[in-house]
Amino acid sequence: MTGVPPLVIPEPMRKLFRGHINEVMSVAFSPDGKLVVSGSNDRTVRIWDVETGGEIKCLGGHTDRVCSVAFSPDGRMIVSGSLDCTVRIWDVETGKEIRCLKGHTNFVLSVAFSPDGRMIVSGSNDFMVRIWDLETGKEIRCLRGHKDWVRSVAFSPDGRTIVSGSDDRTVRIWDVETGKEIKKMKGFYGEVWSIALSPDGRRLAMDTHNDPNVNDNNTFCILDFGSPNLGSLSPEEAELYI
Repeated sequence: MTGVPPLVIPEPMRKLFRGHINEVMSVAFSPDGKLVVSGSNDRTVRIWDVETGGEIKCLGGHTDRVCSVAFSPDGRMIVSGSLDCTVRIWDVETGKEIRCLKGHTNFVLSVAFSPDGRMIVSGSNDFMVRIWDLETGKEIRCLRGHKDWVRSVAFSPDGRTIVSGSDDRTVRIWDVETGKEIKKMKGFYGEVWSIALSPDGRRLAMDTHNDPNVNDNNTFCILDFGSPNLGSLSPEEAELYI
């Protein structure tokens, strides 16, 4: 955008975490804010000390780029999704791989823990959203409906629903217990690259590209549902803010 000065971060506010040898694709804080995890195109997952900026552990196991990382709600585990088509679970304290979840037939672009830490959801280039049991490592359900890459997935705060965003220009809401699609929000002008639910479940932030009503693509929008019960909503009940 013209007329907007570049952001200059004062040196005291900036801390660089060095160690990866290729682009960093995803980062996430631990629940207590003391650690940061990063996933990179160098095929590694790394855990960092926020205060010192030092690398604590380098988790090796993926055989291709790591696209998405997240901490479990209790901070004891990390989940990662990769272009090697796997979802991997790691022990934070030891740095060891706990499980390798296989089932996707294409790149895994997004992963997330359920609020109770018992399940994991993953979204993939195979157009599928998959739910996994953390304890057994088995796939619980495969959610079918998207017609293109699934770039982002998230659990609702109560853990009862999953939201997914896709290159098919839809956002879909799924029932975790049944695996059924509850709602499909469509009519977006571009691919849905990223989604995030507010802590109260009433708002969905999303990044969708190529909207002709916006002069540039350096924006995102928020859908305001007005209710935390996503399953009871129709797309017309959402108000769009840009």
